[in-house]
Amino acid sequence: MTRRVRERPLVWAGFGLALLGLVAMAVEGPGADQLRVASVFGALIFIGELARVSLPGDREVSPISMAAALGYALLFAMGNDPVSPPVLLVAGVQGTAFAFAALLHTLAGRRSNLDVLGRQILAVAAGAATFHTLSARIGLGDHQAKSRALVPIMVAAVLVAVLVDLLAAAADRSLHLGTPLRAAIRDEGQAVAGLAAAVAATGILIALASNLMGWGGLPVLILPLLTTQFSFRRYAQIRSTYRQTIRALSKITEVGGYVQDGHSIRVSALAIATGREVGLTEGDLLDLEYAALMHDIGQLSLAEPIPRGSTLTVPPAERKRIAAMGAEIIRSSGTLDRVAIIVERQSDPYRRNRRPADDTLPIASRIIKAASAYDDLVSVAPEDAGCRADALERLRLGMAYEYDPWVVEALARVVSRTASSGVPIAALPSSGRRPL
Repeated sequence: MTRRVRERPLVWAGFGLALLGLVAMAVEGPGADQLRVASVFGALIFIGELARVSLPGDREVSPISMAAALGYALLFAMGNDPVSPPVLLVAGVQGTAFAFAALLHTLAGRRSNLDVLGRQILAVAAGAATFHTLSARIGLGDHQAKSRALVPIMVAAVLVAVLVDLLAAAADRSLHLGTPLRAAIRDEGQAVAGLAAAVAATGILIALASNLMGWGGLPVLILPLLTTQFSFRRYAQIRSTYRQTIRALSKITEVGGYVQDGHSIRVSALAIATGREVGLTEGDLLDLEYAALMHDIGQLSLAEPIPRGSTLTVPPAERKRIAAMGAEIIRSSGTLDRVAIIVERQSDPYRRNRRPADDTLPIASRIIKAASAYDDLVSVAPEDAGCRADALERLRLGMAYEYDPWVVEALARVVSRTASSGVPIAALPSSGRRPL
């Protein structure tokens, strides 16, 4: 239990704040109007969470839920009735809606991503606190919807909420996937920037429209976001199907007896973990995953399989020919040119005799070269610590020419962490899922 608390601080902080809000609601007893508004927004948050969508990179988002929560946090009037929910009430309503949605997800056999829910509560609470603090400091009246300061205050509040959510998501990703924090922040910003802007704008419009249009403004503003969410869901499904197809194609060399069973999956998992260790972007990690899965597909051109599928035992010229054949097969798809380049250059040495390092050699090619060699070297006894140490030593001896020292040391750190945690290499998280 102590370990789970330490690994999921955002979950416990977010739901602790929500619980505190519920206690405050019970003690203070909000009025009938406040309770009615809280119920409606709570229902919107609940429905939005049920309709959440998974984006590429294993990011689960619920734009309708987040927009409704932000609109409630910025609310100052519902029609002609003044309504300004305090921060704890906002957290309590959001936490209650999340709890019911998580229960339904669990009963339906779906994953309840508590990390996402916890950080969203914190983010919205930070936005609500900013809105109330700035409103109080400049002396904004309770219902001055036409005040010139109102919209800038709302913009500042949603920016704080978005920033808190982004930083919390990056910290969570860095903790669970091992991505360097700076790279995680960059990836989060690139992945959700457009959707975050739409959610933030909708949250502000909900608060303003609630004052001007009353209850009728809520469905008018939520429906366009629902359409956008559907489009994101379709895109995520197509990308998931694409990945599954490539993973299936990578099995051809194993079924044909050209490589050992599970080799492509192990190399892919190890390569992605190493790529995260050196700070590759998620786009680069996706290309790396595809290339690692298909890095041995060129062996299909061989008349006779190589013993154990290890290209370490064949001459450099033959390795280069196999890599070139694999790249040609991948290029025939017409959509994986960058992956083809990675596969084609995986056989190239890090540097040649009496020459500096080859700056044109893709980092992904260097990673696959080291990961594949490591898996070939430990295939005799993968669970033996001595075998792992010997394999890493073999790679280090090749750092003068064959292997990038930076990549080898990053791979060694991944292997060390994996061995100490007892997690099999094949169970390391891919570019699209969390650790098992």
